[in-house]
Amino acid sequence: MVVLENDKLKVAIKLKGAELSSVIDKQSGTEYMWQGNPDIWGYHAPNLFPVVGGLKENKLKIDGKEYNLNRHGFARTSNFRRIESTPTQAVLSLSYDDETLQIYPYKFEFELTYRLVGNQVQITYKVVNKEDKKIYFSVGGHPGFNVPLEEGEVYEDYYIQFEKEEDLVASTLSDKGLFNGSHKEILKGTKLPLKANLFDDDALVFKYINSRSVTLRNNRATKSIKLDFHKFKELGIWAKPGAPFVCIEPWLGYADNELGQNDISEKPGIQALDKGHVFEANIDITFE
Repeated sequence: MVVLENDKLKVAIKLKGAELSSVIDKQSGTEYMWQGNPDIWGYHAPNLFPVVGGLKENKLKIDGKEYNLNRHGFARTSNFRRIESTPTQAVLSLSYDDETLQIYPYKFEFELTYRLVGNQVQITYKVVNKEDKKIYFSVGGHPGFNVPLEEGEVYEDYYIQFEKEEDLVASTLSDKGLFNGSHKEILKGTKLPLKANLFDDDALVFKYINSRSVTLRNNRATKSIKLDFHKFKELGIWAKPGAPFVCIEPWLGYADNELGQNDISEKPGIQALDKGHVFEANIDITFE
């Protein structure tokens, strides 16, 4: 476990999955992160790599070969190395090995940097191409936040405020977590109210959004959680129906559709990284 702390926040990060597991407001004692009840959803904020979402029959196609890879990839269940640590910053790394090459045949380094700056947790996702050719991947965050945050509040007190006016249409998922070709209108405007049945049909996946920041707010209180994700183009919002949390998930990439996919190089939302190049993108979370 890695602990970061300043005068405003105390933050805990697990080495397994490099997963943000706790953010506590030191003044009020409020825990912002979902605490991973295994009977409901056992994660806190998994990091998704090298794929986001489900694959048709859990198969990833690369250069004419098929590889077995589970939904959201292997990073969330892998053990990261701590390669740098100060009281307010930690760098955690996952490198390719014989095991990863069996399911994702690229040489890579996947690195997460957590920085604590005032009341903000800055998360940098970094992918280094160690191959002598182009590699392909998807990456994303999946942080879950407690809703409600305080006693006396209810789930329906909360809403998600989008930075810009949106005409949001969710691409709907099958019971296998694959896009089924259907769509559902969710929002016209900037304010998405949370309600118990919002996720009855699984996650809301938005492939096209104008906003590059969203804020979880409360109609009756002043606490809020803002996510800035300038380089991430897609967004997922999800919770177990009726559970006291919500996940706000900036992504680059998403699930297959039920018809399957072609080679990874043609997968929608995929990122291409040339030989010797480095990819970086940030998700900054501000706890007001």
